[in-house]
Amino acid sequence: MRRLDPTRRAEDCVDMLRFIDNGQYTRYLIGSAATSDHNPANATFKLGFVRPHSAFTPHAHGAEHFVLSMGYASCGLYDHERATVAHVRLIPGSMLYIPALMPHSFNNRADSPLPLVIANTGMGIDHDDYAITAAMAEERARGGDETAARLVTALRQLEAEMAVDRLHSDVSWRERMAMLLRRLAGILEGGG
Repeated sequence: MRRLDPTRRAEDCVDMLRFIDNGQYTRYLIGSAATSDHNPANATFKLGFVRPHSAFTPHAHGAEHFVLSMGYASCGLYDHERATVAHVRLIPGSMLYIPALMPHSFNNRADSPLPLVIANTGMGIDHDDYAITAAMAEERARGGDETAARLVTALRQLEAEMAVDRLHSDVSWRERMAMLLRRLAGILEGGG
């Protein structure tokens, strides 16, 4: 048995799909990339992997989803009511609920791949509304889509803040100590 790492080993990419950006991977456990209104599976459930020290392009999904972070991550979430970005630091086992059309971006703060467990309602990664980026929203806004126009502003602000906010850059010394203690606990419990 060995740790799955599709970000570093080609043999681990078998049955994996591109996940929003190049170098990020996913595998469906329930549903498929083609899940949509026309090909319903009600929900999708998948594993995702984020490269070390990288982030997803800020985006919004047309459906709500839950994300379980299995590592040291951070997430920028755009709050439409306050017109501001909330920056959230995540430790292993943290779960977020992200409503439909909430702009966000996950970031891996660690030196190792970030495993995520994601459950979406009603759409797979092939759906046009699965991951709406600022560029996609701008194109839709030019066609008169008011929701897309609001998304453009939010996604551009999220892009700017995610690039400079220190919260998203690295694992803190306290988290490094906790990581070492988790490894020690695993050894003591016989997990090697």
